[in-house]
Amino acid sequence: MMARTNPITFLQQVRQEVSKVTWPGRNEVLISTIMVIVLVILASLFFLAADQVISWFVQLILSIR
Repeated sequence: MMARTNPITFLQQVRQEVSKVTWPGRNEVLISTIMVIVLVILASLFFLAADQVISWFVQLILSIR
C-alpha cells in the first residue's frame, strides 16, 4: 500500500523537482519547432507519394482482365 502524502508536502516536492528542470531557451524552442514543421512536411510528402504509387498499382492490377 502506498503511503499517503499530505498536499502541502506534495506541493513542496513538486516545487523541488521543477527547480531541477533545465528549461529550453527561446532559440532552442524556435529551432525545435522549425525542425518539427520541416519533418512533418517531409513525412507528408513521402506518404502522399507512397499513397499515389499504391493507388496506381492497385488500379493497374484491377484493370487487368
